Amino acid sequence: MRPGVGAYVVDTRTGRVGIVMGHEGPYVQLRPYGGGKEWDAEPGAVRVATAAERLRAATAYANARSRGEVP
Repeated sequence: MRPGVGAYVVDTRTGRVGIVMGHEGPYVQLRPYGGGKEWDAEPGAVRVATAAERLRAATAYANARSRGEVP
C-alpha cells in the first residue's frame, strides 16, 4: 500500500497515527497529528486510519495543547 500525501494512517509497528508527508526511497514519511518530528515507516506497516483513530489522535492533541504540553 502506498498512501497518498495528506492521508491519515496508522504505523502498525508503533500504533501511532500520522499524516503522510511524502515517500523517500522505500519508506513512507509520517508526521504526528498536530505536527512534530517526522518518522519513517515501511509501506507494509501502515494502514489507513479509521475515523475513530483520527478522532482519538485529534482529541489527544487538543488535550495536550490545553495542558500546555504542545506549543
